[in-house]
Amino acid sequence: MEQMNNVTEFVLLGLTQSLQGQKILFVVFLFIYIVTMVGNLLIIVTVMVSSTLNAPMYFFLGYLSFMDAVYSTTLTPNMIIDFLYEKKTISFQACMSQLFIGHLFGGAEILLLVAMAYDRYVAICKPLHYLMIMNQRVCVLLLLMSWVGGFLHAVVQLLFVYNLPFCGPNVIDHFICDMFPLLKLACTNTYVIGLIVVANDGAICVGIFVLLLISYGVILHSLKTLSQEGRRKALSTCGYHITVVVLFFVPCMFMYVRPPSTLPIDKSLTVFYTVITPMLNPLIYTLRNGEMKSAMKRLWIRKIK
Repeated sequence: MEQMNNVTEFVLLGLTQSLQGQKILFVVFLFIYIVTMVGNLLIIVTVMVSSTLNAPMYFFLGYLSFMDAVYSTTLTPNMIIDFLYEKKTISFQACMSQLFIGHLFGGAEILLLVAMAYDRYVAICKPLHYLMIMNQRVCVLLLLMSWVGGFLHAVVQLLFVYNLPFCGPNVIDHFICDMFPLLKLACTNTYVIGLIVVANDGAICVGIFVLLLISYGVILHSLKTLSQEGRRKALSTCGYHITVVVLFFVPCMFMYVRPPSTLPIDKSLTVFYTVITPMLNPLIYTLRNGEMKSAMKRLWIRKIK
């Protein structure tokens, strides 16, 4: 049977239908995007230029900022531009591309957070073997695995949606192309596919979140063997790692660990983990990291001179 697909573009309803509200949101999200890009690019440049930030933790942090910058750029600029138009449209191919890239970088970032947790575990629980275990080859391998994992996750998501028949309704009650709103528009029964998506995304979110909590629990339990200064530094480092993990995973689990459906709160949650979290990550990592702040100050002083 030949596939039926008459839809060449989708209409996005956005965050609000109020013209005045859209003007306010335009200013707010433009400011957030600028802060996000400046913060993440500053971390990337600092890690690349500074000779003191050569530890594996900063290698991963630099790539986390890169992922946040690209992830935010995939979604936020389109949303900002859409605030200027009454009718917001996106082509079918652009919608599929946005879905793929969003899940690629989202999935890769989740796995990179696992690599960062493993790095902290080795640094705190096996300090004498840290440099031997977390050598450059291992760091590159962990980074490569996060990219491959994110790619496979994104391909699976795209395959679920791309071949679905879209034969009529094309209005998405969202500001981006996401799985559940698209499944809702398909001209076929997508309940089984929705359950598979929930099993796929939900299992990834819950499984990795639990794994991270257990790993940080083991790390915190091992702190009793450290000196008071070592304990304070380790608590500070783990503190902002755990903060980032919670900010990323809690909205993710609420979105995907439930029966396949769309809820009014989905837009707010999507804004949080696609727009707010990439802005908060560089703030969390710089404000609570003395070495990073010192390296940024030296970079700034060098540039003034």
